Amino acid sequence: MTDDSPSSSASPRPPARPRLGMAQGSAPWLIPALGAAGAAAVAARGSHTRALIAAPVIALAAGMTWFFRDPNRGPATGRVLSAADGVVQSVDHRSDGRTRIAVFMNPLNVHVNRAPLAGVVTGVEHRPGGFRPAFDKDSERNERVIWTLETEIGEITVVQIAGAMVRRIVPYLAAGQKVEQGERIGLIRFGSRVDVYLPSGVAPAVEIGQKVRAGETRLDAD
Repeated sequence: MTDDSPSSSASPRPPARPRLGMAQGSAPWLIPALGAAGAAAVAARGSHTRALIAAPVIALAAGMTWFFRDPNRGPATGRVLSAADGVVQSVDHRSDGRTRIAVFMNPLNVHVNRAPLAGVVTGVEHRPGGFRPAFDKDSERNERVIWTLETEIGEITVVQIAGAMVRRIVPYLAAGQKVEQGERIGLIRFGSRVDVYLPSGVAPAVEIGQKVRAGETRLDAD
């Protein structure tokens, strides 16, 4: 677990470190929750009443740990892979020829998002906005981070959209950096949506209601 700042595009990426299975950017939430749970467990010893009081605190810490899990994925085969875990909410054909695949993530899903294709990050744009439920039509005005990737099949856009309980999107990379397919690009805290825009001429291979996994499920048809 580290701080929330993406690595600079002017600096080489640091060598890979052993992973603890927790998402980068989770420390500000996870450490206090675990600390409170530890203190509650110690205070509850020998007292049934204190144990009852401690139980919700410990349950909250367990829930936080589950939410911020960051399992390894892959290797997967496919030209364009899902950027998020969750359920396909919509498959929209846009007027510019692109296809938008929107994936809704509930609080039980892994919330670390991944690059659908290898390429170069040409843009990371933060747009402030509201915090409507991610399944609401008004979520189009929500806080978001827009990723632009230059890939072998053209420009790919990935949009991380904040949901009702989210107050932070944590990008892991910066413009100018290379990214591998399935590599972690960022975290959205507490329920949200991720859209992937397929380039014109690339047909979708998923349908509304289908469950997908980041870095594993193929989005495009052969």
